[in-house]
Amino acid sequence: MDAATRRRRMVEEQLVRRGIHSEPVLGAMGRVPRELFVPEQQEAAAYQDSPLPIAEGQTISQPYIVAFMLQAAELAPGERALEIGTGSGYAAAVMAEVAGQVFTMERQARLALSARQALEKAGSRNVEIRVGDGTLGWPERAPFNVIVATAGGREIPRSWKEQLAVGGRLVMPVGETPRRQILIKVTRLSDTEYREERLSEVRFVPLIGEQGWSEPEARRGWSRPTADPDDELTALLRDAVDPLPAVDSPDFGAFFDRFANHRVVLLGEASHGSKEFYQARAAITRRLIEKHGFNLVAVEADWPDADVVDRYVRHRPSARQPDPPFQRFPTWMWRNREMQTFTRWLREHNASLPERDRVRFHGLDIYNLNDSISAVLAYLEDIDPEAARLARARYECLTPWQDDPALYGREVLSDRYKACEDQVVAQLRDLLGKRLEYSRDDGERFFDAEQNARLIATGERYYRAMYHGGAESWNLRDGQMFETLQRLLEQRGPDAKIVVWAHNSHIGDALATDMGGARGQINLGQLCREAHGDQAALIGFGTDHGTVAAASRWNGPMQRMAVRPARDDSYESLAHRTGIERFLLDLRAGHHETLRHRLRPERLERFIGVIYKPETERQSHYAKASLSAQFDAYVWFDATEAVTPLTGDSGEPPADTYPFGR
Repeated sequence: MDAATRRRRMVEEQLVRRGIHSEPVLGAMGRVPRELFVPEQQEAAAYQDSPLPIAEGQTISQPYIVAFMLQAAELAPGERALEIGTGSGYAAAVMAEVAGQVFTMERQARLALSARQALEKAGSRNVEIRVGDGTLGWPERAPFNVIVATAGGREIPRSWKEQLAVGGRLVMPVGETPRRQILIKVTRLSDTEYREERLSEVRFVPLIGEQGWSEPEARRGWSRPTADPDDELTALLRDAVDPLPAVDSPDFGAFFDRFANHRVVLLGEASHGSKEFYQARAAITRRLIEKHGFNLVAVEADWPDADVVDRYVRHRPSARQPDPPFQRFPTWMWRNREMQTFTRWLREHNASLPERDRVRFHGLDIYNLNDSISAVLAYLEDIDPEAARLARARYECLTPWQDDPALYGREVLSDRYKACEDQVVAQLRDLLGKRLEYSRDDGERFFDAEQNARLIATGERYYRAMYHGGAESWNLRDGQMFETLQRLLEQRGPDAKIVVWAHNSHIGDALATDMGGARGQINLGQLCREAHGDQAALIGFGTDHGTVAAASRWNGPMQRMAVRPARDDSYESLAHRTGIERFLLDLRAGHHETLRHRLRPERLERFIGVIYKPETERQSHYAKASLSAQFDAYVWFDATEAVTPLTGDSGEPPADTYPFGR
């Protein structure tokens, strides 16, 4: 295979497939002969996706990281660029294909000489090399539109920031030790203002000089990157994933066609307040509905609240509902712009379908006892007033606790109050006993009343179990969510296909996490796998950093909180190190078996719910899991933003927020 073909394959397989999209960078990488910049004995490996050794104990970076850094720097034709760490000269040659002038600095004269010779062979005439302390920059040639460093320091040298033009971009590795760094991008906004972004975990040689590491520090803290097993695992991961387009791209949902033949598709989230998770689940769900016949959507929300949305999206008459749904903490979890956009689409989609074929929207959760009781009583008052009178008497046992049922469990546990179990179970039994009579005229209304009665009975047990500790309350909740899902499938019939939205902690197989081990917990994903086998797809989501809508305590106000970058020993860190902004990883059997095996040992995974405590993140939000056993696929967003809440008091007309607002 000739060199031109090898370069073309490198661009297609190592760069484009992993998310490099800058046309100037791709074009430059396809033109520069990399074999000229490696030792003669390494020429056969010149286009491999790995760093290669050169003189003076240094390396030439892998092609992907060169392209990734230059894409991040947004190098444009005609600009002036400064490179720190000439090394082999390869990156300077690539930069020279785009920039008007490239200035590159190298502290070792022997490397500078060999780089100059290679650049001449490659025909790079617009490159100037200087031997010296790169941490001081090149003030005589400043200002620069772009500064790129191929060595890592403890902080960004002040001289580089001073020599960066306003509007210029600086990309360099930064770390507290010379051993491992984070790739940082700095944009100069004005004479005094700079914006800093975290890009990816990397590993470069140390930046030695007056404003970098001293040589003794570098010798103590750095060794050549040949022994880190995560480097190989990151490369395997990078090769296996499918980079995803933007969520609003028409092509995004098509990547999930591989799950079209499943009956149950569970879509997770790593937090309850990240915009991209809602947008992605909406795009995937739309695709599964429009192209593959999915006709049920079930979410980690309370049944009576979701019923208001179901009536809206299916154009059903509104029930007697004094308040908008989703008033219980955390209100932003479902009352947000991203959710509103999806439900409006679903309403429009359903408008074109016969009533019997419309996609249904339901909740799986058990918390809203108050509205469930109201729904059962309203149904019985219409169909059987005498039965309604008896039900009201039975449910009076729970009346003192309807607004705050958690207090009920505390009172029962203290023996100051008799449990209501007998009354709510008797009411459910009576309702089921009249199923044929009640469902004759309107089977769907009966199904709703039956479901609410079941939720009241389970909820009563749940709030009692909360105060006993252990796994019982969790298992009651997830067991009820699974039973609700099963009833939805049964009611819809043999053609039923359902998409579920819930947190990763519910949809990932509990047997592959701490939950199913020492804690003895089951969850929705585990139960779906046991019941549906290969017909269930468990799809987890993850992120490294950004912002999230969360509270610092239960019933506390929503805050837009910064999400800390993931721990180095986590799955999120592995995903972040790929440098790919968005991707889908297929973890089903028969796909990427080597990687699936390597991802099976337990590693930390982050779980952010409605509460986020970054100050105790390790204890509060990380648990051990086996990613390839936990999920059938994994969706990654390197950076995420907080959802946009619908506050309900924004002064907007009712039509703008219906059904979420008054």
